[in-house]
Amino acid sequence: MTNWIALFSGGKDSSWALYRALESGLAVSRLVTVHPAADSYMYHVPATDLAALAAESIGIELLEVDSAVGAEAVADSGAQGDAELEPLEAALSELDESLGVDGLIAGAVESEFQTSRIAAMAERLGAETFTPLWERDPVSLAEAMLDAGFEIRIVQVAAAGLDESWLGRTLDREALDELIALNERYGVHVLGEGGEFETLVTDGPHMDRPIEIEYETEWGEGRGTLTITDARLG
Repeated sequence: MTNWIALFSGGKDSSWALYRALESGLAVSRLVTVHPAADSYMYHVPATDLAALAAESIGIELLEVDSAVGAEAVADSGAQGDAELEPLEAALSELDESLGVDGLIAGAVESEFQTSRIAAMAERLGAETFTPLWERDPVSLAEAMLDAGFEIRIVQVAAAGLDESWLGRTLDREALDELIALNERYGVHVLGEGGEFETLVTDGPHMDRPIEIEYETEWGEGRGTLTITDARLG
């Protein structure tokens, strides 16, 4: 059996990539979540500690990897991206020895910085890649997620036009229309690809039970994040 490994943060992009992989009949044997430092060029940062709940709801075993490398640790972004990748590649190499890693699933949309490094890592592991979001139209992707029944919560914002009211908001049709308008006015990426916002998928067709969260908001200097105070499966 071909073993596919999904790089998974719990956010919408990695969740959609996983969902499309499962729909395509790929045998996904592990989810792998990297817990990055406070700043990261390579990884989704907020709420990765909830990936374990998501994995339980999805029903696929989770491997968690700590990456202590922060954006302040290496002056050059390329070198820092490479350094951030090392703990993940080490964990995947160990997994390859014990289980076999035949393919990697990733939710990259437009970031050549991330995608080129994941592709190079996959090549070193002798693995294929499955990247169903890559260079797809962001509005079409968002609509497909909503059509499929994804429940997406916004957990971090940092862009013009996104005020504190967006924190904790569900990314629904109305929010998508507003993001399209903000894209036209300020250039905000509809999927938050430039770090404008980050998300958490709390329910979807690939999940048996929803994630219920309680939170507080932190806001300052035009950006904000949710502090999750409690989380559980419904």
